[in-house]
Amino acid sequence: MKRKREKYQIPYRVNLIFLVVFVLFSVLILRLGLIQIVYGENYSRKVEKAQNATVSTPVPRGKMYDRYNRVIVDNTPLNTITYTRFQGNTTEERLRIAKKLATMIDIPYTTNVIDIPENKKNVDAKNVVKITERDMKDYWITIHPKKAEHKITKTDRKKVQDGRMTDAELYKRQLERISKKDLESLKDDLEVLAIKRQMEGGYSNTPQIVKSDVTNEQYAVISEHLDELPGVDTTTYWERSYPENSTLRTLLGNVSSANEGLPKEKVQYYLSRGYSRNDQVGTSYLEKQYEAQLRGQKEEVKYVTDKKGSLLNTIQVSKGERGNDLVLTIDMKLQKAVEKQITDQLLAKKQMNGTEFLDRAFVIMMDPHTGEILTMAGKKYTIDKTTGTPKIEDFSLGNISTSYEMGSVVKGATVLAGLDSGAITPNTILVDNPIKIKGTPIKKSAEAVGLGPLNYSSALKYSSNVFMFKTVMAMAGLQYQPNMTLPIKADTFTKLRFYYNQFGLGVSTGIDLDNESIGLQGGNTIAGTALDLGIGQYDTYTPLQIVQYISTIANGGYRIKPQIVKEIRKPTIKTDEIGGTQYSFEPDVLNHITMKEEYIKDIQNAFKRVTQEKGGTGYVAFNTAKYNPAGKSGTAQAYQKNPKGGDPIEVNNSTFVAYAPADKPEIAVAVAVPSAFLPNIPNTITKELARSALDTYFDLKKKGEQEVKNQEEKQKEVIATM
Repeated sequence: MKRKREKYQIPYRVNLIFLVVFVLFSVLILRLGLIQIVYGENYSRKVEKAQNATVSTPVPRGKMYDRYNRVIVDNTPLNTITYTRFQGNTTEERLRIAKKLATMIDIPYTTNVIDIPENKKNVDAKNVVKITERDMKDYWITIHPKKAEHKITKTDRKKVQDGRMTDAELYKRQLERISKKDLESLKDDLEVLAIKRQMEGGYSNTPQIVKSDVTNEQYAVISEHLDELPGVDTTTYWERSYPENSTLRTLLGNVSSANEGLPKEKVQYYLSRGYSRNDQVGTSYLEKQYEAQLRGQKEEVKYVTDKKGSLLNTIQVSKGERGNDLVLTIDMKLQKAVEKQITDQLLAKKQMNGTEFLDRAFVIMMDPHTGEILTMAGKKYTIDKTTGTPKIEDFSLGNISTSYEMGSVVKGATVLAGLDSGAITPNTILVDNPIKIKGTPIKKSAEAVGLGPLNYSSALKYSSNVFMFKTVMAMAGLQYQPNMTLPIKADTFTKLRFYYNQFGLGVSTGIDLDNESIGLQGGNTIAGTALDLGIGQYDTYTPLQIVQYISTIANGGYRIKPQIVKEIRKPTIKTDEIGGTQYSFEPDVLNHITMKEEYIKDIQNAFKRVTQEKGGTGYVAFNTAKYNPAGKSGTAQAYQKNPKGGDPIEVNNSTFVAYAPADKPEIAVAVAVPSAFLPNIPNTITKELARSALDTYFDLKKKGEQEVKNQEEKQKEVIATM
């Protein structure tokens, strides 16, 4: 029996769904047809008409702080007028805008082509627009097109048609025929030309600064007329400011201005890293070394314009963020105090006889265990050419960029070289008396008759030259005999310098700054100069090298890389706060000297005797110090050019190195005063500077500890009352 087939029926709800879907698709198709057929041409014209350009705008650079978060380098906001050249902007349009802006702002300019009003010259050079002869000739052609046509002959045009001259060569010939008289006619148009030159200085779609630091009134007027000035904008530009004025100024470095833009020699390097041609960039020292951290992240804005350059819409693509901040190792209070001490000493000592060539002084202080530089002070004495009065300028940079014969301060390294090489032993006794080398003048210590028998500790205490001479001879395999010759070979120089290098003398200290000098080696290997090398009177060293040297002795033999930057911090929008730590610089041990620990301790004890035992060369200056100092004095013969002609004039460089406390060093100091005084003229400037610098360090430390103690007591009182 066949089963009856059941008839399948679609539910009503499914039919309803199909109907809705059909209606929706019909509406969609109808809408698409309407857009493409009816409005398609209009939308096509709008798309064709609109142009998108993404523009990056600058942000403030990161700040610099000292180790206690005091601001050293900041940013000052300036009212700024910019121009962005979009595609489609014509020369005529830019000229119209430049003429309009010339009625609203004053812009300083200079040119060596024609005479210009004096009031356009007497301004800060970095803000002056320099108008070249080529700028003027291009502008003359723009505003005198008919006259410019007459500068081209029929023959010229025929050559272009025949392919015997290119368009570029034709234009060059046209420029050459523009006379100085033609350019004189531009005298009243130079301000417009200066503005136009600024407007055209960068790439298209890149804001170009026309003028920064405009007045509030000018800023307001231009803001009100932006709709008449397509491409022009009012914004903020930041200029570096220095709350502590010239303090440490040469070391902090410089930043290019908007007019200077990127350094010519590194334009491609910076452009490949997202910079614009008129961007600020660090050009020297800390600003240059840490450019990547200080520059910040630019804000990106998309501008929608029509073909005429009129702005249709502005869309923010990404927010900008100012650069990271640097926390330096410098203690600004200590730095300023030491700088004042140098200034006072230079002014005072220049009043004394025998200081004709004294013109600079350096004091550098470093933590011997971490390499952190707390003070890098340098001052230069000059005479103001206008007033004829003394002037003291910052020369902190000289601590790393200039080198001098440092004298007896290096004798600790000489003794350690003798011990490590086996030339002398802890039991060696050498007689300090005048020595005579055949064919040379008598060589002696400061005392004319000599110091008698000495071990190396006493030799350092009294600063014996003869002990060092005989040590160098022993390193060369020689024993002193009166009127002997010195068959010292070049390898003795090499041995000595090998040991000195271990302390940082004659090699890079490793500091993260450009243009560090490593000093100069004496120019020959004459036997007698090896003896001079042993007492610091042949090779030259920088103040930074000698503070690294004394720090190496103070910490037990570890040469530490000097640090000028302590931390990199994230930026914060709050002016009274500093951001979180992004990176901290840790102590970096460059090498450990090869000498035995007991030898280093003996040298430390000898340096303590220099400052704390009667007869020590630093005793008079330091015997009352309460912080247990150790140190070494130095004097080196040098020569200055004779201003009257004739033979060079002999002068004495004066130096002093020290650290404290002697049993647990926490601070090391090096003082160098080149050409401090003429021979036989007493001068204590380096010892006085070393003493005042260390006194200031420990005084500030004591005050800081007391402040912390007071704060803790106040907190306890508050808690007790709760």
